[in-house]
Amino acid sequence: MVWIRSIIFWFNNFILPYIPSQTIRHFILKLQGLKRGKRAIIYSGFEVRRPKGITIGDYSLVGHKTVLDGRKGLIIGSNVNISEEVMLWTMQHNYNDEFFAGEGGQIVIEDYAWISVRAIILPGVRIGKGAVVAAGAVVTKDVEEYTIVGGIPAKKIGERSKELNYTLGKRRLHIV
Repeated sequence: MVWIRSIIFWFNNFILPYIPSQTIRHFILKLQGLKRGKRAIIYSGFEVRRPKGITIGDYSLVGHKTVLDGRKGLIIGSNVNISEEVMLWTMQHNYNDEFFAGEGGQIVIEDYAWISVRAIILPGVRIGKGAVVAAGAVVTKDVEEYTIVGGIPAKKIGERSKELNYTLGKRRLHIV
């Protein structure tokens, strides 16, 4: 039975992410138990671990080449922007364990949060409503609502407006 899990892992991470149809990719992930809200988009090139443990809210966007780890549970709220190459890890190794055992915890990302490019969120972290994680940050602890964090490890660097009422994916942005 281990070989079946290996085939599914291989398919999910080396074939599925590159199927040139979001509709087909989303349908196959749904068959595997991933819960995706209204008009939520997972862009190509993603890497996924245990889709059954992943919930993505309405109008949320998951950027290209993002790692989605659902092994311990990954909950992404509504209108969340997860930029390219973000890593959301719900498991890691205990480097002090005699057998290098795995351990982890659920990640929760609340509504209107923005996780910028190449940020890493480690197991057991909660990202509060409207919070921003700066590019390249490594988040090891919870982030309060409407807080901006950056650095390694991530620390508070600012605050975000609490007046957020946008819906991602409803209109196209044109950058000149």
